[in-house]
Amino acid sequence: MAALGWLTPRRRSATARSVLAGEASAEAARKTALAQARPLTEPDARAEAEAEAEALAEAGLPEEPREPEFPVAGDDLAAAFFDLDNTVMQGAAIFHFGRGLYKREFFRRRELARFAWQQAWFRLAGVEDPDHMQDARDSALSIVKGHKVSELMSIGEEIYDEYMAERIWPGTRALAQAHLDAGQKVWLVTAAPVETATIIARRLGLTGALGTVAESVDGIYTGRLVGEPLHGPAKAEAVRALAAAEGLDLGRCAAYSDSHNDIPMLSLVGHPYAINPDTKLRKHARAHDWRLRDYRTGRKAVKVGVPAAAGVGAIAGGAAAAIALHRRRK
Repeated sequence: MAALGWLTPRRRSATARSVLAGEASAEAARKTALAQARPLTEPDARAEAEAEAEALAEAGLPEEPREPEFPVAGDDLAAAFFDLDNTVMQGAAIFHFGRGLYKREFFRRRELARFAWQQAWFRLAGVEDPDHMQDARDSALSIVKGHKVSELMSIGEEIYDEYMAERIWPGTRALAQAHLDAGQKVWLVTAAPVETATIIARRLGLTGALGTVAESVDGIYTGRLVGEPLHGPAKAEAVRALAAAEGLDLGRCAAYSDSHNDIPMLSLVGHPYAINPDTKLRKHARAHDWRLRDYRTGRKAVKVGVPAAAGVGAIAGGAAAAIALHRRRK
């Protein structure tokens, strides 16, 4: 019966625990954000547009209609928020992290088989279920309990190189870079541990990350969370808290996700994008005229008036590879 729960995920509203999780994540993200803001690398497009309009006026020619520029260069009241799992990276970060911990003998073969099955389900179904993801995080918390935060951060750097670096979607990475080139901050927003998310953000040259905050005392993990996993409404609360702290105008910000569970976060901003969307998010995005991009296949995903860039994908064989992993390890 538990499997049936994965197929029928429940919608949840914000609770006191999700608000606490969001605020804790926003505070952690600001503390670990990159110290220096990236300088503008592109010319001020607005100034160019004004100069072109003046030249056309002097020549007596009508100005051609143009699409509004996005992201807007130099708009320091705007930022971009990217979901991680299946949006920026193929698969789920927590599962890749579990594989890396198994390699380092943090747990036994039985737990690895469990991680492998969860990863296979995630890649084939392409959806996040709160109960399913919660189970994976509970497993991870029990594994890291009693370990030093610094130890897991160091190991996380190695795991990124081993399992995550090659799974970054080039198309989504290009979208993030466009915001950086426009002089805007770019944040990951994920249910993965904030330490893991921060490593990924730093490796991609992003500003920082909002993630699930695990409690630690004197630099040692207690095995408990601050609030709850940063999932669904908690993500929206984290973005809201960070935007308030950073002085951002959410109506000028963008958010990107693959999952209908992130509709609360996507609905906060003026520029929501559905990336590699699940069925429910695709339907919702079309109904609300949101932009769609799909990098999983060679076909173009359609959004009214906005063509999607074709991307690369590699889902076939994911289940076999994940389940077979524990057989190859010694």
